[in-house]
Amino acid sequence: MELRHLRYFVTVAEERHFTRAAERLGIGQPPLSLQIQRLEREIGATLFRRLSRGIELTDAGALLLENSRHILALVDRTCTDVQKLSRGEIGNLRVGFAGATYFQPLVPAIIREYRLRRPDVVLSPEQSNTPSLVEGLVEGRVDAAFIRPPIVTADELEVELLVKEDMVVVVPSNHPLARADAPVSLAALADETFLLFPRAIGAGLYDAITSACQRAGFLPRLGQEAPQIVSIAPLVGAGFGVSVVPRSTTQIQTDEVVYLPIAGNAPKAPISLAWRRHNPSPAVRLFLAVAREMAREWRKTLR
Repeated sequence: MELRHLRYFVTVAEERHFTRAAERLGIGQPPLSLQIQRLEREIGATLFRRLSRGIELTDAGALLLENSRHILALVDRTCTDVQKLSRGEIGNLRVGFAGATYFQPLVPAIIREYRLRRPDVVLSPEQSNTPSLVEGLVEGRVDAAFIRPPIVTADELEVELLVKEDMVVVVPSNHPLARADAPVSLAALADETFLLFPRAIGAGLYDAITSACQRAGFLPRLGQEAPQIVSIAPLVGAGFGVSVVPRSTTQIQTDEVVYLPIAGNAPKAPISLAWRRHNPSPAVRLFLAVAREMAREWRKTLR
């Protein structure tokens, strides 16, 4: 049974007349009648009773009409959905966020703009660290991810820098430097205990911080490790030490800590977007386009 036979049948059933149905379909009446006869033979049932002034459905025809409408509606909906999916208008986009990247204003701006353009795409967020998200990208569990570069380059991935932000010092609110009304030199922290996250979950930021300390003339004395970047401010406030964090994380406000700009050559906290190099979906391609567009606009505001 072909779909066109069902469409022919539904049209004849709705018109209750072969000639009018043929005109509606744009085919001749004899070929239409022949197709209906073939359909009846294939099904093994009479679908129409011929009357003097038209036709009417048999019980078998009425049942076929009901089911045919459902079948054709499903086929039409499926075709529409496949076309939308091929254009990236529907589907599921799994986006990863590493190392508190979601605090950087550009990142939520990208998400908002993408959702405005593709409201029917289900965006599934995943918060993790850069190595885990890189693994997820390679294995196909994540479609795109905001990561902290650099990464161990995988042939399967593309990585594009979006933004770099300054890093700032965070000290307890009772620290002598907390009252500073000017940028603080990292050298002023030479005798402090530093609270950092494990290098394994953010090698890029970790190395940027320790390298900046070395340029300032000292090796940081490392104390307790924070499980992740967002844990640093509360732990600093609890007296575990001082730290250096991306400026955007100053949105974590507490009376127990003070954030201070760094004098001179402050370390940077870059954010890149990573995705699989081969066969990105239409939804991913649009996400990349939106990210690039928003990043360009963002950089213009910083000039």
